[in-house]
Amino acid sequence: MSQIHNYQLKLDKILQEIITKAEQEGRIPTLLLHSCCAPCSSYVLEYLSNYFLITIFYYNPNISEESEYQKRVAEQKRLIGEMPVKNPVAFMEGDYNPQDFFDAVKGREELGERSARCYACYRLRLEQAARMAEQKGFDYFTTTLSISPYKNADWLNEIGERLQQEYRVNYLYADFKKKNGYKRSIELSEQYHLYRQDFCGCSFSKEEEKRRKQKKS
Repeated sequence: MSQIHNYQLKLDKILQEIITKAEQEGRIPTLLLHSCCAPCSSYVLEYLSNYFLITIFYYNPNISEESEYQKRVAEQKRLIGEMPVKNPVAFMEGDYNPQDFFDAVKGREELGERSARCYACYRLRLEQAARMAEQKGFDYFTTTLSISPYKNADWLNEIGERLQQEYRVNYLYADFKKKNGYKRSIELSEQYHLYRQDFCGCSFSKEEEKRRKQKKS
């Protein structure tokens, strides 16, 4: 029988430790939060800004077209500017080089959603977040990706755990779908009129979504 992981319990424990340490030292820890898009980051920012000084790290070379990429960047910046949070949120943009994504998923292009292709994409983006967190001296790093019901939280946390050992920076375990996180992200998206895309970002998922819609019509 496979082991069932409760990442929310792990997160709760870490947050309690952070609260205790902050009360003792009077210091708020820093978090580099990889974000895939504004809607997915909305609940995570609302939640984690109570405990961290957050910098959104927007690194998504998987997004298929530059116009789509720029639209999502603009929405991310707008959300940061408009949504009230306990502690201020900063923004950092990674390099946009789609070839990095194509190189990472080479040989897995036709495997479909939730396959080894996605695992390679998760790894690419999380590794860059871990590398940047180490370079900039952040206390923690994590990603918003687990809020989506289409993303595998076990894979994301497995990758994050390995990267924290490799890059010597703490990974913040999470499954942001828990505690109605996905539902809350939809509510916040409606509240702030956020652009919600119907595919994850890559050209392969875009074509797969198009075929699903054609079958339904």
